[in-house]
Amino acid sequence: MRFEGMSLSKIVTEFHVPKTTLYRALVSPLLDHIMSLIPLDPLPEPLWKMALIDRDRKNMDTQPEAAVVNQILTGDAAAVLRTLPEASVQCVVTSPPYWGLRDYGVAGQIGRELDPDSFVEALVGVFREVRRVLREDGVLWMNLGDTYANDTKWGGATSGKHAGALHGATGIGRTKKMTGLPPKSLMMMPARVAIAMQSDGWTLRSDVIWHKSNPMPEAVEDRPTLAHEHIFLFSRSARYYYNAAAIKEPVSGTSHPRGTTGVTPKSAEPGQGIKANSSFESVVTDLVYERNARTVWTFQTESFEGAHFATFPQELARRCILTGSRVGDTVLDPFCGSGTTCAVADAHQRAWIGIELNPEYAEMARRRVFRDGAPLFSRTQ
Repeated sequence: MRFEGMSLSKIVTEFHVPKTTLYRALVSPLLDHIMSLIPLDPLPEPLWKMALIDRDRKNMDTQPEAAVVNQILTGDAAAVLRTLPEASVQCVVTSPPYWGLRDYGVAGQIGRELDPDSFVEALVGVFREVRRVLREDGVLWMNLGDTYANDTKWGGATSGKHAGALHGATGIGRTKKMTGLPPKSLMMMPARVAIAMQSDGWTLRSDVIWHKSNPMPEAVEDRPTLAHEHIFLFSRSARYYYNAAAIKEPVSGTSHPRGTTGVTPKSAEPGQGIKANSSFESVVTDLVYERNARTVWTFQTESFEGAHFATFPQELARRCILTGSRVGDTVLDPFCGSGTTCAVADAHQRAWIGIELNPEYAEMARRRVFRDGAPLFSRTQ
């Protein structure tokens, strides 16, 4: 079979040659030749090895051929998700709009519903589509904050006032929300969403508390200042990919060295009903320097130089991406906002997909990910 003079697209169409197969036949030998011309001795070994590994990774059929990656897609999250192939995403990291807190300036946005049940229903509907595109061993990390009820005043779930720093030149903070709860009640919106997600088929594996070391001050004197948000870990099934080693943390300074006998000052003799006995610890003779990450993560909030109201920290995205995906996997954020998830995924050699309803924010996210100095893994499609 001869292909001289034929375009690549015509070869694929007329002879039904898969794109990946054509890539291997034409491009891979060229890369091999180029690599053979490079003097490897002067280079540190990891560099040329990484080049070969990266070439091979790109050749692998790790994602369905129709998957759209490394793009910010503009549109309604549920509608755009329906256009993506099933089981094409390994990890989802996202922070949906919080109920009644901000107006993102686009019709059809989530978070402006008149009652909490409608908000929960809308979110569950979006994540039902997320579950369809998620691989069987994939995970979903969802960051969600809470809000307060105030049915008796203008401002509803925003606790009353229209704050320009939070809401900009919008109408939010001037619209009543009907919660049916006593005034000043904490809405427990993260818990409502998590329970509804469980009822819809998701497995809730963890509720991580994001402790904000620099919380926004609140002019309240009848309760503590809110300084945390929830980060839920959901999975499709009981068995899923999770790399605990990627975010291990140092042990506390009170850990006891076990020495050669494996006995610590806390040990007791067998038969005392205490797990930390000399028999148990005799098989654990090394000092442990790291431990599994706990369910309280402490780091600061972050701002972004663009006009987006809310950005979650890069460290939050980093932890979720490293535990929930491998190099070369696809990471999705259906509420892309300023593009934090996409930028961090790109920096860690993951493919990524962002979805954003507001065209201005979508363009802002594109500039952020593809700006000068962006990681080499980025590519415009």
